[in-house]
Amino acid sequence: MSVSGVAGVLADLHLLTVIAQTRNLTQAARRLGISKASVSTRLRDLERVVGMSLVRRTTRSVTLTAAALQLVDDTQASFARIEQSLVQAKDLAGKPRGVLRITAPVALGRQRIAPSVPDFLRRFPEIRLELDLSDRFVNIAQEGFDLAVRHARSIPDTYIARVLCESRSLLMASPEYLQRRGTPEHPTDLARHDCLLYLRDGSAQSWSFEKLGSRKRGERVSVPVGGQFKANNSEVLRAAIVGGLGIGLLPDFSADAAGVVPVLADWRPVGFFGDRIYAIRPGGVRASRAVECAIEHLRQVFG
Repeated sequence: MSVSGVAGVLADLHLLTVIAQTRNLTQAARRLGISKASVSTRLRDLERVVGMSLVRRTTRSVTLTAAALQLVDDTQASFARIEQSLVQAKDLAGKPRGVLRITAPVALGRQRIAPSVPDFLRRFPEIRLELDLSDRFVNIAQEGFDLAVRHARSIPDTYIARVLCESRSLLMASPEYLQRRGTPEHPTDLARHDCLLYLRDGSAQSWSFEKLGSRKRGERVSVPVGGQFKANNSEVLRAAIVGGLGIGLLPDFSADAAGVVPVLADWRPVGFFGDRIYAIRPGGVRASRAVECAIEHLRQVFG
């Protein structure tokens, strides 16, 4: 095989490792900055070289054949080392550069991160930032993100996390709702109220509280809650609270708004939103200068 032929096969093998990570041709194309049609063409070229099919396509995803999995196992570590070496070589130039992909929750991104983006990009003009706002928990490495900003209570060992700030949950309601339904004096009173729940997979239909200043450290009260409305976005829940639909838990960055007042101020909600906001990146590889600059920028924003 000629030198140019080997180079083409190596590029197509790298494409196969990206497909293995994303399990989706569209996402693979986005990661590599090429069209989906190019991905399909290069995949067919590699299948001709190997002499057998490498993927099984469905309407939503692709599955790798045994031969493809073997190729990926044999080559992905080498491609990861090559990619890391290129990043380190670029960093020797001293200027952070390249595409930086960050994911963050919608409300947190809109309220805290987005306003700081112009300043960040003016300071680092050779960085191209892609900010993806989503309230679902993405797989950072699989979906090609360099950094995630998240509420969390614990961080998996496969990630590296930096604390951006402490955070807390607040129980809020509108004055109009409290006037109509009464003000709870104890967490158990919430069972008789309309409660607005944050919608997430496996979320419990109960809230837990600790009494502030209690001598019985760690003592908790849990109460079953329910109501007419659920949403997976704290800004939407805040709007429902302002509209008088009920009582809701909000992260502190969404709770500072006109039309909402604290409820059960002597009790601290626990175990719902995380107690800290983190910048999280995949472990096992050295962070690029762009990622390091982004983390430091976020620490200043949240600090």
